[in-house]
Amino acid sequence: MKKLFYLTALFVSFGFLSNAQIKTPAASPTSKVSQEFGLGKVEVEYSRPSAKGRKIFGDLVPLGELWRTGANASTKVTFTDDVKVAGKDLPKGTYALYTIPSSPQWTVIFYKNTTFWGAPEAKDYKEEDVAASVMIAPSMLREPVETFTIGFNNLRNSSLDMEITWENTKVSIPVTTDVDSKVMADIKSVMDGPSANAYYAAGRYYYEEKKDMKQALDWINQSLTKGGDKFWILRMKANIQADMGNYKEAIATAEKSTELAKKEGNEDYPRMNDKSIMEWSKKK
Repeated sequence: MKKLFYLTALFVSFGFLSNAQIKTPAASPTSKVSQEFGLGKVEVEYSRPSAKGRKIFGDLVPLGELWRTGANASTKVTFTDDVKVAGKDLPKGTYALYTIPSSPQWTVIFYKNTTFWGAPEAKDYKEEDVAASVMIAPSMLREPVETFTIGFNNLRNSSLDMEITWENTKVSIPVTTDVDSKVMADIKSVMDGPSANAYYAAGRYYYEEKKDMKQALDWINQSLTKGGDKFWILRMKANIQADMGNYKEAIATAEKSTELAKKEGNEDYPRMNDKSIMEWSKKK
């Protein structure tokens, strides 16, 4: 009985030890930083090693070699809008951020393949996966930075600097995005009022739901004014006019719709218009 007790205690202790986990701080904690930028945002997800008394560039991080730019998995940078980095086009998307620290300039690479744990080996590195590569001159910091940091500075409406800092080194990558043309297009759209398609959609909905036909006709007319005569919009106008009892006007509008439809090689609308014209002719 005593032997059984000791065996049971041993198995319980072994099971406890095998399932127990000791949690310790990560050597290079992960971080995610997001910054609104222009009309979108930029986000960086990376791991942050600390110097811990070690010499960094030229020792822990060799010069002239491809570096993962952080620790652990590849650092990932996501742009929600198309941008330019140091003047080079970079489409919106997510990229691995690699660098080649050197003097007098660093090479900064935005790489399409984000699946590598760290930097890819030479045999796996493909030039076709380089979305953008730029040269940036580093600057020296007066005060050392203990923990590797990627952040954003000098924010303006259409530009910012993405800054890499560690030890006594800072690499500032200028990033720009096209804000002006988008804002000007929005201003024009708002100031011009609803589009021709918006007026057509509103008028069609009112007609189909049998709401205020006078309002429906007004919106359809505004659609034609803004977007020009379209045979399908004229067909809608004719239907509204007929619903209002204006059969003579409906027939004239339907005939115009048929004329435009034939010019564009459409056979369905002339057939629908002919059928409607026959019905409306009996009522006018």
